[in-house]
Amino acid sequence: MNDGRPEEESQALLHWLRQRHPDTPKTRAKQWILAGRVRVGGVVVRKPHQMLRDPGNTLQLLDRQATTLDCGSGWQIHPRVGLLFLDSALAIVNKAPGLISVPAAQRDLSALSILADFLAGRLKAWAPGEAGRTLPPVYRKLQPLPVHRLDQYTSGVFCIALNPKARGHLIEQLKAHTMQREYVAFVEGRAPAPKGTWRHWLELSEDQLRQRIVPAGKAADALSSAQEAITHYEVVAEYPLFGGKCFATKLRLRLETGRKHQIRAQAAHVGLPLIGDRTYNPKCRQTPRAEGLIAFPRQALHAEVLTLEHPQQPGQRMTWRAELPKDLRQLEASLRSSEI
Repeated sequence: MNDGRPEEESQALLHWLRQRHPDTPKTRAKQWILAGRVRVGGVVVRKPHQMLRDPGNTLQLLDRQATTLDCGSGWQIHPRVGLLFLDSALAIVNKAPGLISVPAAQRDLSALSILADFLAGRLKAWAPGEAGRTLPPVYRKLQPLPVHRLDQYTSGVFCIALNPKARGHLIEQLKAHTMQREYVAFVEGRAPAPKGTWRHWLELSEDQLRQRIVPAGKAADALSSAQEAITHYEVVAEYPLFGGKCFATKLRLRLETGRKHQIRAQAAHVGLPLIGDRTYNPKCRQTPRAEGLIAFPRQALHAEVLTLEHPQQPGQRMTWRAELPKDLRQLEASLRSSEI
């Protein structure tokens, strides 16, 4: 505010911040701005060189804490990991197929470990326009913690907690089925109705690598480890193939429960195995190549939408969407043109 004096020239936000904190090095002041610690007129401004007139006492330096990072449409922090959202409670990532979600024995590289390296400053954004981006140091104290995961060859969006309290809150949402997860799948066959619900009991094999469907009566046995699996489906499109001899279908699926391989096992059980699924689609395991097989190098499954309540902001529900990756867009184009 100018108190009746001639109007000041516009200056960069960094200039005004250093004017109020003259003993602060320029680099540190810039980090404050990038970390979301500077507010002007009640609005956080993250652009050090944004021009504005003297903000007077409306310029505030907030407490030292990690606030929401403006990821725009996503920061590509690794060829197979995009960062869609980040704050002190959670990260939302978009995982490419072929990468495991969390570290496993003898497989150290995962979406979670890549995020950990990025938070620690050991990894920089690499995509054009983002090359060399690193996070302000305030983020380096955050520790990625698993909440749920995607299969190695399933692409799409999932969340990672960044402190134990947030992790507990997010896991409770999973248990209460209030975290909404929507998938897109390309399957072989035609669904019996435009929409419906799959309800089955799933039991993991002894090696924990495969699910099987068990009758409800057997699942009720006291010794059974079977868990109920509920998936809601809706037909998006149908594609006649091989001169109309067979069909492929694009489904949108919403999980009510979240069992391992839930969609893949249930879809195969109802006669709609996922295209490219080496575990549950019997055609993919036949040698020589089965008649009518739609060749694809992985299960055609993508986690498209994630909705949850922010763990540190009760009542605030947030939604993120991950567009289909290139391989599934190409598959869809081939199905539409019947070029299979």
